[in-house]
Amino acid sequence: MSLSIDEKYMRRALELAAIGLGVVSPNPMVGCVIVHEDKIIGEGWHEKYGEAHAEVNAIKNVKHKSLLKHSTAYVTLEPCAHFGKTPPCADLLIKYQLKRVVIANQDSHSLVNGVGIQKLREAGIEVEIGVCSDEARRLNKRFFTRIEKQRPYVILKWAQTSDRFIARENYDSKWISGEQSRKLVHKWRSEEDAIWVGTNTAKYDNPNLNVRDWQGNHPIRLVIDKQLSLSSELHLFNQEIPTICYNLKKDGKEENLEWVKVLENQLLDDIFLDMRQRGVQSVFVEGGAHLLQTLIDQGLWDEARVFSSETKFEKGIPAPKLLSEASESMKVEKDQLDIFYNS
Repeated sequence: MSLSIDEKYMRRALELAAIGLGVVSPNPMVGCVIVHEDKIIGEGWHEKYGEAHAEVNAIKNVKHKSLLKHSTAYVTLEPCAHFGKTPPCADLLIKYQLKRVVIANQDSHSLVNGVGIQKLREAGIEVEIGVCSDEARRLNKRFFTRIEKQRPYVILKWAQTSDRFIARENYDSKWISGEQSRKLVHKWRSEEDAIWVGTNTAKYDNPNLNVRDWQGNHPIRLVIDKQLSLSSELHLFNQEIPTICYNLKKDGKEENLEWVKVLENQLLDDIFLDMRQRGVQSVFVEGGAHLLQTLIDQGLWDEARVFSSETKFEKGIPAPKLLSEASESMKVEKDQLDIFYNS
Protein backbone atom coordinates (compact mmCIF):
# COMPACT_ATOMS: atom_id res chain seq x y z
CA MET A 1 0.00 0.00 0.00
CA SER A 2 1.51 3.31 -1.04
CA LEU A 3 1.62 6.10 1.53
CA SER A 4 0.04 9.49 0.98
CA ILE A 5 2.35 12.51 0.99
CA ASP A 6 1.11 13.45 4.47
CA GLU A 7 1.70 9.93 5.83
CA LYS A 8 5.19 9.82 4.33
CA TYR A 9 6.34 12.96 6.12
CA MET A 10 4.47 12.18 9.34
CA ARG A 11 6.24 8.80 9.49
CA ARG A 12 9.53 10.69 9.29
CA ALA A 13 8.38 12.98 12.10
CA LEU A 14 7.53 9.90 14.20
CA GLU A 15 11.01 8.45 13.58
CA LEU A 16 12.51 11.69 14.86
CA ALA A 17 10.20 11.82 17.87
CA ALA A 18 11.22 8.32 18.96
CA ILE A 19 14.83 9.47 19.46
CA GLY A 20 13.58 11.21 22.62
CA LEU A 21 12.65 7.93 24.35
CA GLY A 22 14.08 7.89 27.86
CA VAL A 23 15.31 11.51 27.87
CA VAL A 24 12.30 13.84 27.54
CA SER A 25 9.92 12.53 30.22
CA PRO A 26 7.63 13.80 31.67
CA ASN A 27 7.20 15.61 28.35
CA PRO A 28 5.91 13.67 25.35
CA MET A 29 8.17 12.62 22.49
CA VAL A 30 7.58 14.97 19.55
CA GLY A 31 9.04 15.19 16.06
CA CYS A 32 8.57 17.91 13.43
CA VAL A 33 9.31 17.92 9.70
CA ILE A 34 8.94 21.04 7.55
CA VAL A 35 8.29 20.47 3.85
CA HIS A 36 8.40 22.93 0.93
CA GLU A 37 7.37 21.74 -2.53
CA ASP A 38 7.73 18.06 -1.55
CA LYS A 39 11.21 18.58 -0.12
CA ILE A 40 12.24 18.53 3.55
CA ILE A 41 13.80 21.89 4.42
CA GLY A 42 13.97 21.45 8.18
CA GLU A 43 13.42 18.80 10.82
CA GLY A 44 13.86 18.40 14.54
CA TRP A 45 12.69 16.63 17.66
CA HIS A 46 12.34 17.33 21.36
CA GLU A 47 15.82 16.29 22.47
CA LYS A 48 15.79 16.77 26.22
CA TYR A 49 13.32 17.72 28.95
CA GLY A 50 13.42 21.45 29.65
CA GLU A 51 15.04 22.27 26.32
CA ALA A 52 13.66 23.38 22.94
CA HIS A 53 10.63 21.59 21.52
CA ALA A 54 10.55 19.84 18.13
CA GLU A 55 9.02 22.77 16.24
CA VAL A 56 11.72 25.15 17.50
CA ASN A 57 14.50 22.78 16.44
CA ALA A 58 12.92 22.17 13.03
CA ILE A 59 12.49 25.89 12.25
CA LYS A 60 16.03 26.59 13.45
CA ASN A 61 17.25 24.08 10.84
CA VAL A 62 15.47 25.83 7.95
CA LYS A 63 18.14 27.72 6.05
CA HIS A 64 15.86 30.10 4.16
CA LYS A 65 13.17 31.26 6.61
CA SER A 66 11.29 33.02 3.80
CA LEU A 67 10.17 29.59 2.57
CA LEU A 68 8.26 28.87 5.79
CA LYS A 69 5.14 30.79 4.76
CA HIS A 70 4.83 28.49 1.75
CA SER A 71 5.55 25.30 3.73
CA THR A 72 3.79 22.53 5.66
CA ALA A 73 4.88 21.49 9.14
CA TYR A 74 4.26 17.86 10.14
CA VAL A 75 4.08 17.56 13.95
CA THR A 76 3.41 14.35 15.86
CA LEU A 77 1.54 16.14 18.67
CA GLU A 78 -0.51 19.33 18.85
CA PRO A 79 1.84 22.32 19.26
CA CYS A 80 1.78 23.64 22.83
CA ALA A 81 -0.14 26.84 23.49
CA HIS A 82 1.14 27.76 26.96
CA PHE A 83 4.32 29.05 28.56
CA GLY A 84 6.13 26.25 30.39
CA LYS A 85 9.88 25.80 30.43
CA THR A 86 9.79 27.11 26.84
CA PRO A 87 7.44 29.54 24.97
CA PRO A 88 4.37 28.24 23.07
CA CYS A 89 5.22 26.44 19.83
CA ALA A 90 1.86 27.44 18.30
CA ASP A 91 2.96 31.07 18.56
CA LEU A 92 6.22 30.27 16.80
CA LEU A 93 4.43 28.62 13.86
CA ILE A 94 2.13 31.67 13.65
CA LYS A 95 5.09 34.04 13.78
CA TYR A 96 6.61 32.41 10.68
CA GLN A 97 3.19 32.19 8.98
CA LEU A 98 3.35 28.48 8.09
CA LYS A 99 0.89 27.75 5.30
CA ARG A 100 -0.28 24.42 6.72
CA VAL A 101 0.23 22.32 9.86
CA VAL A 102 -0.48 18.57 9.90
CA ILE A 103 -0.85 17.03 13.38
CA ALA A 104 -0.97 13.34 14.31
CA ASN A 105 -2.57 13.62 17.80
CA GLN A 106 -4.41 16.31 19.70
CA ASP A 107 -2.75 16.85 23.09
CA SER A 108 -5.04 15.76 25.93
CA HIS A 109 -3.10 17.78 28.52
CA SER A 110 -5.47 20.33 30.09
CA LEU A 111 -3.15 23.25 29.22
CA VAL A 112 -3.24 22.39 25.51
CA ASN A 113 -6.13 20.12 24.44
CA GLY A 114 -7.21 21.92 21.28
CA VAL A 115 -6.01 25.40 22.23
CA GLY A 116 -2.92 25.15 20.02
CA ILE A 117 -5.05 24.00 17.08
CA GLN A 118 -7.53 26.82 17.63
CA LYS A 119 -4.71 29.40 17.77
CA LEU A 120 -3.29 28.17 14.47
CA ARG A 121 -6.67 28.22 12.72
CA GLU A 122 -7.52 31.67 14.04
CA ALA A 123 -4.22 32.87 12.55
CA GLY A 124 -5.33 31.63 9.14
CA ILE A 125 -3.15 28.50 9.08
CA GLU A 126 -4.71 25.39 7.53
CA VAL A 127 -4.68 22.57 10.10
CA GLU A 128 -5.24 18.86 9.59
CA ILE A 129 -5.44 16.40 12.48
CA GLY A 130 -5.23 12.61 12.66
CA VAL A 131 -2.55 11.61 10.16
CA CYS A 132 -0.83 8.46 11.55
CA SER A 133 -2.76 9.02 14.78
CA ASP A 134 -2.60 5.37 15.96
CA GLU A 135 1.16 5.14 15.51
CA ALA A 136 1.66 8.49 17.23
CA ARG A 137 -0.52 7.49 20.18
CA ARG A 138 1.40 4.23 20.59
CA LEU A 139 4.66 6.17 20.57
CA ASN A 140 3.42 8.43 23.38
CA LYS A 141 1.55 5.73 25.32
CA ARG A 142 3.43 6.72 28.49
CA PHE A 143 2.45 10.39 28.20
CA PHE A 144 -1.21 9.70 27.35
CA THR A 145 -1.54 7.17 30.19
CA ARG A 146 -0.20 9.66 32.76
CA ILE A 147 -2.51 12.42 31.52
CA GLU A 148 -5.65 10.35 30.98
CA LYS A 149 -5.39 7.66 33.70
CA GLN A 150 -3.54 9.82 36.24
CA ARG A 151 -0.92 7.13 36.79
CA PRO A 152 2.32 6.02 35.12
CA TYR A 153 2.40 3.58 32.21
CA VAL A 154 3.08 0.25 33.93
CA ILE A 155 5.27 -2.37 32.24
CA LEU A 156 5.56 -5.77 33.93
CA LYS A 157 8.54 -8.00 33.23
CA TRP A 158 9.52 -11.45 34.35
CA ALA A 159 11.41 -14.53 33.19
CA GLN A 160 9.90 -17.97 33.70
CA THR A 161 11.03 -21.54 33.21
CA SER A 162 9.31 -23.82 30.70
CA ASP A 163 7.31 -25.25 33.62
CA ARG A 164 6.27 -21.69 34.65
CA PHE A 165 8.32 -20.93 37.74
CA ILE A 166 10.11 -17.61 38.27
CA ALA A 167 12.38 -18.78 41.11
CA ARG A 168 13.30 -21.86 43.09
CA GLU A 169 11.71 -22.50 46.49
CA ASN A 170 14.63 -20.66 48.15
CA TYR A 171 13.86 -17.63 45.88
CA ASP A 172 16.97 -18.19 43.75
CA SER A 173 16.24 -17.15 40.15
CA LYS A 174 19.68 -16.83 38.50
CA TRP A 175 19.76 -17.24 35.58
CA ILE A 176 16.50 -18.23 33.91
CA SER A 177 16.83 -16.16 30.76
CA GLY A 178 19.84 -15.95 28.44
CA GLU A 179 22.50 -13.28 28.03
CA GLN A 180 20.80 -11.44 25.14
CA SER A 181 17.50 -11.34 27.05
CA ARG A 182 19.25 -9.79 30.03
CA LYS A 183 20.93 -7.21 27.79
CA LEU A 184 17.52 -6.34 26.33
CA VAL A 185 16.20 -5.77 29.87
CA HIS A 186 18.95 -3.18 30.45
CA LYS A 187 17.88 -1.39 27.26
CA TRP A 188 14.29 -1.39 28.54
CA ARG A 189 15.36 0.00 31.91
CA SER A 190 17.03 2.95 30.17
CA GLU A 191 13.73 3.82 28.47
CA GLU A 192 11.58 4.16 31.62
CA ASP A 193 11.43 6.69 34.45
CA ALA A 194 11.34 4.23 37.34
CA ILE A 195 11.98 0.59 38.17
CA TRP A 196 10.01 -1.15 40.93
CA VAL A 197 10.44 -4.30 43.03
CA GLY A 198 8.89 -5.85 46.12
CA THR A 199 10.54 -6.85 49.39
CA ASN A 200 11.48 -10.44 48.54
CA THR A 201 13.07 -9.53 45.21
CA ALA A 202 15.20 -6.92 46.96
CA LYS A 203 16.10 -9.33 49.77
CA TYR A 204 16.91 -12.50 47.84
CA ASP A 205 18.14 -11.16 44.48
CA ASN A 206 19.92 -8.08 45.87
CA PRO A 207 19.58 -6.38 42.46
CA ASN A 208 21.35 -3.17 41.43
CA LEU A 209 18.37 -2.14 39.24
CA ASN A 210 20.63 0.07 37.16
CA VAL A 211 21.60 0.25 33.47
CA ARG A 212 24.84 -1.66 32.85
CA ASP A 213 24.71 -3.50 29.54
CA TRP A 214 23.32 -0.53 27.63
CA GLN A 215 23.96 3.20 27.19
CA GLY A 216 21.30 5.29 28.89
CA ASN A 217 19.94 6.88 32.04
CA HIS A 218 19.37 4.95 35.25
CA PRO A 219 15.69 4.86 36.27
CA ILE A 220 14.64 5.91 39.77
CA ARG A 221 14.60 2.78 41.97
CA LEU A 222 11.41 2.00 43.90
CA VAL A 223 11.05 -0.71 46.53
CA ILE A 224 8.26 -1.75 48.89
CA ASP A 225 9.53 -2.59 52.38
CA LYS A 226 6.50 -2.32 54.65
CA GLN A 227 8.24 -3.05 57.94
CA LEU A 228 11.68 -1.65 57.00
CA SER A 229 13.10 -5.15 57.37
CA LEU A 230 15.55 -4.99 54.45
CA SER A 231 19.28 -4.74 55.16
CA SER A 232 20.84 -1.35 54.59
CA GLU A 233 23.73 -3.24 52.97
CA LEU A 234 21.64 -4.11 49.89
CA HIS A 235 22.69 -2.60 46.56
CA LEU A 236 19.37 -0.74 46.43
CA PHE A 237 20.41 1.40 49.38
CA ASN A 238 23.93 2.31 48.18
CA GLN A 239 22.74 5.88 47.43
CA GLU A 240 24.34 5.83 43.96
CA ILE A 241 20.95 6.27 42.23
CA PRO A 242 17.81 8.07 43.53
CA THR A 243 15.84 5.40 45.42
CA ILE A 244 12.46 5.53 47.16
CA CYS A 245 11.45 3.03 49.83
CA TYR A 246 7.68 2.79 50.40
CA ASN A 247 6.89 1.63 53.93
CA LEU A 248 4.33 1.76 56.77
CA LYS A 249 6.61 3.32 59.39
CA LYS A 250 8.36 6.56 58.46
CA ASP A 251 9.08 9.45 56.12
CA GLY A 252 12.68 10.53 55.73
CA LYS A 253 15.38 11.62 53.34
CA GLU A 254 19.12 11.22 52.85
CA GLU A 255 21.22 11.80 49.75
CA ASN A 256 19.63 9.81 46.89
CA LEU A 257 17.52 7.82 49.37
CA GLU A 258 14.01 8.59 50.53
CA TRP A 259 11.51 6.81 52.76
CA VAL A 260 7.84 7.46 52.02
CA LYS A 261 5.21 6.34 54.50
CA VAL A 262 2.04 4.87 52.99
CA LEU A 263 -1.14 3.39 54.46
CA GLU A 264 -1.49 -0.39 54.24
CA ASN A 265 -5.16 -0.31 53.24
CA GLN A 266 -4.36 1.99 50.29
CA LEU A 267 -0.77 1.01 49.63
CA LEU A 268 -0.89 0.91 45.83
CA ASP A 269 -3.05 4.03 45.63
CA ASP A 270 -0.54 5.92 47.78
CA ILE A 271 2.42 4.68 45.76
CA PHE A 272 0.84 5.61 42.43
CA LEU A 273 -0.13 9.03 43.81
CA ASP A 274 3.46 9.61 44.94
CA MET A 275 4.77 8.59 41.51
CA ARG A 276 2.32 10.93 39.79
CA GLN A 277 3.32 13.85 42.03
CA ARG A 278 6.97 13.23 41.12
CA GLY A 279 6.16 13.28 37.41
CA VAL A 280 6.99 9.60 36.93
CA GLN A 281 5.53 8.80 33.53
CA SER A 282 6.43 5.11 33.28
CA VAL A 283 7.46 2.35 35.66
CA PHE A 284 9.15 -0.96 34.89
CA VAL A 285 8.13 -3.65 37.40
CA GLU A 286 10.69 -6.44 37.77
CA GLY A 287 9.14 -8.49 40.55
CA GLY A 288 8.51 -10.30 42.62
CA ALA A 289 5.65 -12.65 41.95
CA HIS A 290 3.35 -11.15 44.60
CA LEU A 291 3.74 -7.55 43.38
CA LEU A 292 3.34 -8.57 39.73
CA GLN A 293 0.22 -10.66 40.40
CA THR A 294 -1.33 -7.93 42.58
CA LEU A 295 -0.93 -5.37 39.77
CA ILE A 296 -2.40 -7.87 37.28
CA ASP A 297 -5.36 -8.71 39.52
CA GLN A 298 -6.14 -5.03 40.10
CA GLY A 299 -5.79 -4.15 36.41
CA LEU A 300 -2.98 -1.71 37.20
CA TRP A 301 -0.78 -2.61 34.25
CA ASP A 302 -0.50 -1.68 30.59
CA GLU A 303 2.07 -4.02 29.13
CA ALA A 304 3.79 -7.28 30.16
CA ARG A 305 7.04 -8.61 28.71
CA VAL A 306 7.56 -12.27 29.57
CA PHE A 307 10.63 -14.37 28.79
CA SER A 308 10.18 -18.15 28.76
CA SER A 309 13.33 -20.27 28.79
CA GLU A 310 14.00 -23.94 28.12
CA THR A 311 15.08 -24.38 31.76
CA LYS A 312 12.97 -26.51 34.13
CA PHE A 313 12.76 -26.14 37.92
CA GLU A 314 10.02 -28.78 38.54
CA LYS A 315 9.05 -26.91 41.72
CA GLY A 316 9.44 -23.38 43.00
CA ILE A 317 7.64 -20.04 43.04
CA PRO A 318 4.93 -19.95 40.34
CA ALA A 319 5.05 -17.28 37.66
CA PRO A 320 2.28 -14.65 37.59
CA LYS A 321 -0.80 -15.54 35.57
CA LEU A 322 -2.16 -13.41 32.75
CA LEU A 323 -5.57 -14.14 31.28
CA SER A 324 -4.97 -12.33 27.99
CA GLU A 325 -3.26 -13.76 24.93
CA ALA A 326 0.16 -12.50 23.79
CA SER A 327 -0.04 -9.76 21.15
CA GLU A 328 3.53 -10.27 19.96
CA SER A 329 5.98 -13.18 20.19
CA MET A 330 9.61 -13.48 19.15
CA LYS A 331 12.75 -15.48 19.83
CA VAL A 332 15.69 -13.96 21.73
CA GLU A 333 18.39 -16.57 21.27
CA LYS A 334 16.85 -19.67 22.93
CA ASP A 335 14.28 -17.67 24.93
CA GLN A 336 10.71 -16.95 23.86
CA LEU A 337 9.61 -13.34 24.44
CA ASP A 338 5.86 -12.73 24.64
CA ILE A 339 4.40 -9.25 24.91
CA PHE A 340 0.92 -8.68 26.33
CA TYR A 341 -1.20 -5.53 26.42
CA ASN A 342 -3.96 -4.80 28.91
CA SER A 343 -6.91 -3.93 26.71
